[in-house]
Amino acid sequence: MEKKEYDEFIGKQYVSRIAFKGDYPYIAPFLYVFDGKFIYFLSTKYGKKVELIKSDPQVAVEIEKYSADMAQYRFVTLRGQIKEVTSEVEKIDVKERFVDMIREKDLSPNVLSALGHSPQDQPESILNEDKCNVWKLVNVKEIVALKNS
Repeated sequence: MEKKEYDEFIGKQYVSRIAFKGDYPYIAPFLYVFDGKFIYFLSTKYGKKVELIKSDPQVAVEIEKYSADMAQYRFVTLRGQIKEVTSEVEKIDVKERFVDMIREKDLSPNVLSALGHSPQDQPESILNEDKCNVWKLVNVKEIVALKNS
């Protein structure tokens, strides 16, 4: 795929897998939002993924879409680094994008538990409580974007 096509594809999806380095490779699913330039992720402030990011921020991010019978597929893999967002303005913008995405995609309230919140919370709790880290993919060194014809 060309850049315009894979950017559009990334913008339509919202689930990724991130592969981390460690004693052994570690892969975890992450919700994400894309602002046209950066892919952003939210995570709890604890857990293996946070430890791995802090010890080595180099990752591979994969975003995919397959038809049920595998006759059609698209995927994008990006190799880069995950950096914690520290700017309060940027963090608020990203969290607002997540709230909008959760509402627009009509995602289950259970996704909030992956972000350190209770499934009984409203998505806006992401904005009002500081329970999650905001990350972005930076220094992308390689992009592989493939689809079948």
